[in-house]
Amino acid sequence: MKDKIHPEYKETTITCACGEVVHTRSTKQNMRIEICSKCHPFFTGKQKLIDTAGRVEKFKKRFAKKAEPKPKREKRGKQEKQEKKEVEGQTEKKEES
Repeated sequence: MKDKIHPEYKETTITCACGEVVHTRSTKQNMRIEICSKCHPFFTGKQKLIDTAGRVEKFKKRFAKKAEPKPKREKRGKQEKQEKKEVEGQTEKKEES
């Protein structure tokens, strides 16, 4: 290996936003990270929304109208169906005569 071209490998601490502190060695010193393995949803099994600049609210607002349920059609009873058939049958008889 050539001399004086490699960075120094120093002891450092990595601090997460959740408060987790890891002591290790690296070429950079004292790193701060947003998500670690203790608070990441993939490892914890919990869903945690990280909203940057209101993106989640914008999404919900944009698609709120599309998510509304459509009104259901009223089901007709047996009696109404029979009445409808009788009315149709009477109109057919009038057309024949």
